[in-house]
Amino acid sequence: MRDLKLPADRHPEKAHRPDQAQPKKPAWIRVKAPTSAGYKATREILKSNKLVTVCEEAGCPNVGECWSHGHATMMIMGEICTRGCTFCNVATGKPQTLDAFEPGRVAHAVETLGLNHVVITSVDRDDLDDGGAEHFAQTIRAVRHRSPETTIEVLVPDFLKCPASALETVVAAKPDVFNHNLETVPGLYPGVRPGARYFHSLRLLQRVKEIDPAMFTKSGIMVGLGEDRGQVLQVMDDMRFADVDFLTIGQYLQPTPKHHRVDRFVTPEEFKAYEAAAYGKGFLMVSATPLTRSSYHAGEDFERLRAARLARLGRG
Repeated sequence: MRDLKLPADRHPEKAHRPDQAQPKKPAWIRVKAPTSAGYKATREILKSNKLVTVCEEAGCPNVGECWSHGHATMMIMGEICTRGCTFCNVATGKPQTLDAFEPGRVAHAVETLGLNHVVITSVDRDDLDDGGAEHFAQTIRAVRHRSPETTIEVLVPDFLKCPASALETVVAAKPDVFNHNLETVPGLYPGVRPGARYFHSLRLLQRVKEIDPAMFTKSGIMVGLGEDRGQVLQVMDDMRFADVDFLTIGQYLQPTPKHHRVDRFVTPEEFKAYEAAAYGKGFLMVSATPLTRSSYHAGEDFERLRAARLARLGRG
């Protein structure tokens, strides 16, 4: 067993921050080192297509399990983000010009991997007029062309500095799931997500349903950043007011000493209580465990999400 730690020197923009103690992870957080043949095969396919994944860039603890089964979350528009969120392991800086051939390479990788469900995410691109919305749409269309049976989930940035047409462009491309993470409770935004605005993100999710009421929406938060139970329950209520279908809750893990500190490790029993509370508030699908991440088991969860909607419609 090992901890997945990543070098602090990939974050020169965070170098001025004081070191934050990294507490020892409890047994329920630790994961096995990725060594399987499936993991290596997935890595080679991604490498040959010159693709970036959030699995690597964010230091996801589930990368060994997911890649062993040929599942990977594609991160488009480069590996340099224009934001500097204190929880995130993606580097901050000036991104490169968009690669016009990237949508095709993503589609080829999805076809080669034989994915039934793919998650496509990106860095924040505040340098682009549309925040990269058209690039998302082109990638969705390319995957549809090469793998028409594959369901597509997008995990998008907040398009904070973009016109309303940016969101409309992504929704018009018809992903099966539209995901945008709130990440944490509003009171922690200044220290955790300083470049974002909680109610803007919430409104983004609500607007998706106004544009296309049939589209599944999804959002997630991390716990262990300093929030309390009452604040988490309020976020659930806010999401339900915005008609979000699917909620994910996972444990925050500190990538390096320069990142936001871990306030505490939330127990598996507390996660089960959050799951029960969320279902009680009307979410169609909830994933709440210490190792839950936005794209973890996304394909299986999407099938459960569809089944839950059909069941609810049947009861109606």
